[in-house]
Amino acid sequence: MLVISCIKQVPDTTQVRIDPVTNTLIREGIPFIINPYDSHALEESLRLKDRYGMRTVALSMGPPNTVATLKKAYAIGVDEAILLSDRCFGGADTLATSKVLSAAIERLDKQEKVGIVFCGKQTIDGDTAQVGPGIASRLGFSQLTLVDRIESIDFLRKRIKVRRKLEGRHEIVEAPLPVMITVVRELNRPRYPTVPMRIESEEKEIKVWDNSVLKLDAETVGLKGSPTWVSKIFSPERDQGEIIGDGINDPAGTANLLIDKLLSKDLLAV
Repeated sequence: MLVISCIKQVPDTTQVRIDPVTNTLIREGIPFIINPYDSHALEESLRLKDRYGMRTVALSMGPPNTVATLKKAYAIGVDEAILLSDRCFGGADTLATSKVLSAAIERLDKQEKVGIVFCGKQTIDGDTAQVGPGIASRLGFSQLTLVDRIESIDFLRKRIKVRRKLEGRHEIVEAPLPVMITVVRELNRPRYPTVPMRIESEEKEIKVWDNSVLKLDAETVGLKGSPTWVSKIFSPERDQGEIIGDGINDPAGTANLLIDKLLSKDLLAV
């Protein structure tokens, strides 16, 4: 049975800058990383490989330089890595992205039965949390989101039980396979590649599937197939911070100043 991790190459948001004239991201000189939530998805697929012997595939849609990200997936132990890359895929929103990923998963399923598809709960550049559920809807898979623990898998009954992290509580849910799971950071701690595996990964082949392989209508993918688009990116304006009092030499007086300040702004109930 196959377990697939959908991973995305994203710019390191700690170093992202915005062009004040064009209001677009300045990508030059910005390093790219695996979307952090997707790293946990990838790790969980490898744990299932270690425990149950499932074959693992890392799947990513992006430009040609995404090969570097998929090499990292090879370096920590995936069995196969596939890049979905074509000019007609460019500019895709979440609807068009889920279409391309779903087509690739369907193609893999014809070669070997897909049991589980992992996605991070969201990406740090888009924050929509829509691609994973979009894949599940297109493929007709069970959908389990915000998972922070795999409780058990019954391969004979084709059932999986997970724990979902909700606001202020947890929920135990059971669903039939095949299933799409989006994961949160608490699920695991991603492993680090060993030096030999890093070296070996450089020799690994990254399969590249373009639209001649997937055979999708070019009008339904990429920018043409995206009903939504980003009209503007900007940094929110923030008020200048204020330092009051002397917290080291006069903590009590500073506390009183802070209370008076909060009361004056009606931010403190008396």
